Amino acid sequence: MFEDIINAGFRVVILGSGDCGYEHFFSQMRDAHPDQVATILGFIPALAKKIYAGADIFLMPSQSEPCGLAQMIALRYGTVPVVRETGGLKDSVFDCSLGEGNGFTFANYNAHEMLDALYRAKGVYENKKNWRALVRYAMKCDYSWTRSADAYLGLYNEVMSM
Repeated sequence: MFEDIINAGFRVVILGSGDCGYEHFFSQMRDAHPDQVATILGFIPALAKKIYAGADIFLMPSQSEPCGLAQMIALRYGTVPVVRETGGLKDSVFDCSLGEGNGFTFANYNAHEMLDALYRAKGVYENKKNWRALVRYAMKCDYSWTRSADAYLGLYNEVMSM
C-alpha cells in the first residue's frame, strides 16, 4: 500500500531502525521517490522532535502496542495520529470521524483499513478550518501524570466512601 500512499500525494518521513527487511524497503522507497520519502535509519532524538513539530500526520499502524507514548507526543505537537486500535493506542486516540476525537483509527491489522484511515485524515486536512480545529483539540489532550493521579485519587476516594 506504500505506493498508494505516495500516489495519494502524501510525503513520508521514516525515522528509526528495526527489521532489516523494513529498513531495506524504506530505503528503496526513498531512492524511488526522493521528493516524497525521507528515510533516516537509526534514532536521533533531536530529529524526532523536529519531525513531530513539522509533520501534519503521525502514522502508527502497530500490530500490538502495550502502552504507546509516541502518539501522545504527536498529540502534544499537534501532529494528528492515525493509529490501529490496539493497546495504549486505542486508549488514547479516538476517531474524529465518529464524533469528537483527536485522530483517526482503524480496527484491523489490515493495509486497506490503514489506507482508508489515511484518506479520511487527508479529507479533513484539505478543509483547513476543520483541520485547525482538530489540531487544537489534539493539543489539548491531557495524558499527564497529574491527570492520571487525579483520576486515581478520585477512584480511591470513591471506593473509600462506600
